[in-house]
Amino acid sequence: MLDAISNFLNAADEFVWGWFMIVLLLGTHIFITIRTRFVQRKTLKAIKLSVSKDPDSDGDISPFQSLATALASTIGTGNIIGVGTAIALGGPGAVLWCWLTGVFGIATKYAESLLAVKYRVRAKDGRMLGGAMYILERGLKMKWLGVLFALFALFASFGIGSGVQVNAISSIMNSAFNPKNTLNITLFGQNVSIVSLIIGIAVAVITAIVIFGGIKSISRVCEFLVPGMAALYVIGCIIILVMNFNYLGDAVMLILKSAFSTTAAAGGFIGSSIMIAARYGIARGLFSNESGLGSAPIVASAAQTRNSVRQALVSSTGTFWDTVVVCLMTGLVLVSSVIKHPALFNGADGDKLTYTAFQQIPYVGTPILVIGIVAFAYSTVLGWSYYGERCVEYLFGVKGMIPYKIVFVLVLLVAPVISLDMVWVLSDIFNALMAIPNLIAVVLLSGVVVKETKYYLYGNRLDEYDKSEIPSYNK
Repeated sequence: MLDAISNFLNAADEFVWGWFMIVLLLGTHIFITIRTRFVQRKTLKAIKLSVSKDPDSDGDISPFQSLATALASTIGTGNIIGVGTAIALGGPGAVLWCWLTGVFGIATKYAESLLAVKYRVRAKDGRMLGGAMYILERGLKMKWLGVLFALFALFASFGIGSGVQVNAISSIMNSAFNPKNTLNITLFGQNVSIVSLIIGIAVAVITAIVIFGGIKSISRVCEFLVPGMAALYVIGCIIILVMNFNYLGDAVMLILKSAFSTTAAAGGFIGSSIMIAARYGIARGLFSNESGLGSAPIVASAAQTRNSVRQALVSSTGTFWDTVVVCLMTGLVLVSSVIKHPALFNGADGDKLTYTAFQQIPYVGTPILVIGIVAFAYSTVLGWSYYGERCVEYLFGVKGMIPYKIVFVLVLLVAPVISLDMVWVLSDIFNALMAIPNLIAVVLLSGVVVKETKYYLYGNRLDEYDKSEIPSYNK
């Protein structure tokens, strides 16, 4: 019975993350890019706005805190392990397709964040609420689709947002402190690692303290954690790229050639064609930056901002940093390292490529990677806890928030000691199902995006306040 369920879920996962979803997401990216007259050109202005405060505007947190919270849920194992998996399965050409997905995905992240601010509402206690569910309800009068989005995102928060993240932390810490499985005990008839138990308790307690403090508490922790963890990982990448300097030119040429090649890759890579490279590169890029999934706009709607376009620009930089910068650096590190040491990487799985590459840095390479993955995974937990909480509030009102937080913490407590293979698959499926209603909203309301962009951005009115009244939403 379990095997049948597992086979069905795996087949469903392959279907929803197959060419249909890739074409839908990438097609939306290109469509919005064209309609906004390549808003990616404004990335430098967006980066400047991301570190500018707007305290006199409506909102709960600063624009940078909103960005940091969104980045907390996107910069993570997808950037580190996901890129390695894409290269292992799709060859070095997957790096280019992953990068292009990030470039075009900036436009979709911009559009969905703009709509989230445009259609946000004010709760009875003054908090700002927004996201795809409110966009669908207020912008398209399709509340039923908003309810579906909230349900899918809620289920995803227990999977990719909590369970699999703390399980990843547990796995890494076990590899470091319990490699021979000697620190184990028998619990309820199961052989359980003491390290896993400690990790579950520690993460659950620390997370509970943060998330029961609300979005301001979550955003403050993310504001502190995200820049530091990203900087540490990027420094590690730069060190390796310097060490591999003589191979960078060959790496770039191999990536470009393999991205459009109909023949197998060489030099320590598995064979792949243009179709395979594109499939895995695009899929991993989309999974990494979440552009189009509708998750980041939930926190974008809580930002203090004068108008929808300002925060949309700030939010769009999340995809820039996540995929255009971090994923590209990871890809160059891995491809140049494989060219330099083909025998060392021969037969390595995707999740082992990055570990092997960072071992090139004497003494500190592995600690940098381990600390980075642990910090990335934990920050993802915080970001997704907020997404899930907002979805619960939309579905059940404020009375559902405390029970949700309790269940969320309990999942963190038990996840390190159970197998999560099926949870991973379910998380993938719910992420894809989240994207569909969100993309419907983005495409059907693209006219609103164009109008706001033309007025505020291309009309040089970014400093102007939107005087539209934000409606109350009591539930």
